[in-house]
Amino acid sequence: MAIGRRSIMAGGAALWVGGSGIGGPAILRAQTSSKVNVGHGMAMHGEPKYLAGATTPDYVNPAAPKGGSVKFGTQGTFDSLHPFILKGVPATGISALWESLCWHARDEAFTVYGLIAETIEWPDDRAWVAFNLRPEAKWHDGTPITPEDVIFSLEILKTKGPPRYASYYADVLKVEKTGPAKVLFTFREGVNRELPLIISELPILPSKWWAGRDFEKVSLEPALGSGAYKVDSFDVGRSITYRRVADWWAKDLWMNRGRNNFEIMRYEYYRDAEVVFEAFKAGETDVRRENSGRNWMTRYDIPAIKDGRIRRDEIEHEMPQPMQGFVFNLRNDMFKDRRVREAIGLMYDFEWQNKNLSYGFFKRTRSYFGNSELEAKGLPSPEELKILEPLRGRIPDEVFTAEYNPPVTDGSGNTREQARKAIGLLKAAGWEIKDGKMTGKAGKKLAFELLLNEAGFERMALPFKQNLERIGVDMSVRTVDTSQYRRRTDGYDFEMIIDLWGQSLSPGNEQREFWGSKSADKPGGRNTMGIKDGAIDQLVELVISAPDRESLIMRTRALDRVLQWHQYLIPQFRSGKELVAYWNRFSRPAKIAKYAPLAYDTWWVDEAKDRALQRGETK
Repeated sequence: MAIGRRSIMAGGAALWVGGSGIGGPAILRAQTSSKVNVGHGMAMHGEPKYLAGATTPDYVNPAAPKGGSVKFGTQGTFDSLHPFILKGVPATGISALWESLCWHARDEAFTVYGLIAETIEWPDDRAWVAFNLRPEAKWHDGTPITPEDVIFSLEILKTKGPPRYASYYADVLKVEKTGPAKVLFTFREGVNRELPLIISELPILPSKWWAGRDFEKVSLEPALGSGAYKVDSFDVGRSITYRRVADWWAKDLWMNRGRNNFEIMRYEYYRDAEVVFEAFKAGETDVRRENSGRNWMTRYDIPAIKDGRIRRDEIEHEMPQPMQGFVFNLRNDMFKDRRVREAIGLMYDFEWQNKNLSYGFFKRTRSYFGNSELEAKGLPSPEELKILEPLRGRIPDEVFTAEYNPPVTDGSGNTREQARKAIGLLKAAGWEIKDGKMTGKAGKKLAFELLLNEAGFERMALPFKQNLERIGVDMSVRTVDTSQYRRRTDGYDFEMIIDLWGQSLSPGNEQREFWGSKSADKPGGRNTMGIKDGAIDQLVELVISAPDRESLIMRTRALDRVLQWHQYLIPQFRSGKELVAYWNRFSRPAKIAKYAPLAYDTWWVDEAKDRALQRGETK
């Protein structure tokens, strides 16, 4: 039992309930639990790494100086300072104005520590969770954050926020105030060990500020916040500046020492990715996270790199790699047949692209949980087979017989063999080439549009388009602005897009939003593929209900295998490193957070380097 956490035996549960207005089901669950745990933190599995009385996270420099400014470049536009609705395009960074009940450590798979909440209470079966709010937790106007704010936040986000909130919090049966500074969440019957941690990350919004305002309306008035920064100024669609709150209520908490160091953070908006890059090279922005292998290998041969005024870092990390790919919209009949999806995927020549466009920098993505112990490799283990066998006949047969890997070419650009296989698959699915076009039985041509919101992706898409033309498939490529792209993707008005899914080392509720049948038709959801599959729903629920780390790993691997073999997307690439370039006026902690290698909130302006840079020197 960790220091700073105590156990109260079941006999004490009634004392904790103690006339606080908790309903019958909550009392029953509390009494049937072996004990009630009270702690400063809570881990998904095992115990929190940081004990009560910790002074600072290991990957933070507690002596980092405050002050100075940083400018980031971003692409697109914004027309809203309200990030909690589907309407509008919110400004980059705006969500950081509101704190959550707990803080998520970046060097643990999934552990949270009290932030707005001072302590957390929960039974062993995690049928409910209670948060005791800190008396010092304040809004920027100095008024306290209250249980009423917490209750309001859950209810308004579930009913009027983006669909993901209703999905994440679907199993919250009830939320109520059970003391002057205590809030209790009671959960629906079932096993979801992650739900108390998911609830702890609920953004807390000011109920009094929203009273009399329309929550569902796009707004350029920033709501009252509680975070380390507030909006200082903005120019709609062009820039937004945040200023550190000098008397921020949480600045002296242990997890915040050495964090949030910049006095000013500014985001400059540019029309496309090329202009963002040029602005960085010209010194108009300070930091650039690079996602182009070609750029990284060929376009930093500039004087500022050679003389040290700009630094380039390749940072190894232990994060699961996102699955990124060309995504089929299964809501379109042409993509419902897996053979059609597989045939189209055969014509994406990753090896040629990587060699000729990215200088061999990337690796092919193959897993939805890549670069982690959750990734499915080889054939299913005996533990996985126990999970998968009951689904036999409802999932692809290959799940049991072969390791999934995307098709491989020799990189020469000759896709004749891939074309032969693709044509065979399409013929088996009822398509044939007529007058040079792949044609269905009703005379309909196999043609679709790839919708993009960044012109940089066209370099990757156009060779793919040319390969598809060789088998009579027409793929048009259309690039639109950020607002139009968001409207179309929120309403699933597309045939193919490029999308990605980031994963944590502790997958849970979000898997429903990614792959669950109920999320497929919710506007603005993350199930962009449109998956509606009962077997996948079952696997998702098994992941969510995993009682321990080992079972979570086995269940996630089983889910990964099924997603892989359904071929809902055409996997693209990953690097396994974070690539960052920055003007040499910053320092960052020597130790890197395992699961957040950039962690800009731990950087600071180094005065000596800054002065040297201004003089045209290096430090």
